[in-house]
Amino acid sequence: MANQLAFYFDVARCTGCKACQVACQDKHDLPADMRWRRVAEYSGGEWVRNQDGSFTQNVFAYYVSVACNHCEKPICQEVCPASAITKRDDGIVLIDEDKCIGCRYCEWACPYAAPQFDEDSGTMSKCTLCVDYIDAGQLPACVAACPSRALEVGELSELRAKYGDLAEVAPLPEAKLTEPAMIIKPNAKTKPVLAKAGRLANPEEV
Repeated sequence: MANQLAFYFDVARCTGCKACQVACQDKHDLPADMRWRRVAEYSGGEWVRNQDGSFTQNVFAYYVSVACNHCEKPICQEVCPASAITKRDDGIVLIDEDKCIGCRYCEWACPYAAPQFDEDSGTMSKCTLCVDYIDAGQLPACVAACPSRALEVGELSELRAKYGDLAEVAPLPEAKLTEPAMIIKPNAKTKPVLAKAGRLANPEEV
């Protein structure tokens, strides 16, 4: 069994179609306003006037698909007063709804806003990495649904050996906060974490 399962995301391949987001909502029968996986659009740039009167643009835009990162150091687990959040031997972080008291501490602590409050049950919920699919040897719904193959799932050490260890780009938080089990392959326009060059273009969705 893997020691730490992780997501790999290729910025250059993502077209922002949100098939991963929709597949997640469909698989887990989530309400329309609850998104365990979200696709952030980060954009910026401007037109610059040259000395000869012409203009040059440095406009950019790209997408980042993100869900719970099943972090190596899950802060959600650390702050849960009910011990409702556990980490399996394969690295998958899960919430036990029977133990969850709905205090929302995990929601406030997670820099990725992964845990979300379920108004109907009064408990927290989040991406499970489609644990039932994983146990059956299948791909998570988001990975299987991506038409551009921008998402992969695998053993963290193997993904790092193949793709490197970058786990932070704008508009995501710094990876050092929770050590997310995530590898990101940037494109030519991807901005570094904490960059001020752009803005989140769809805050209402993420």
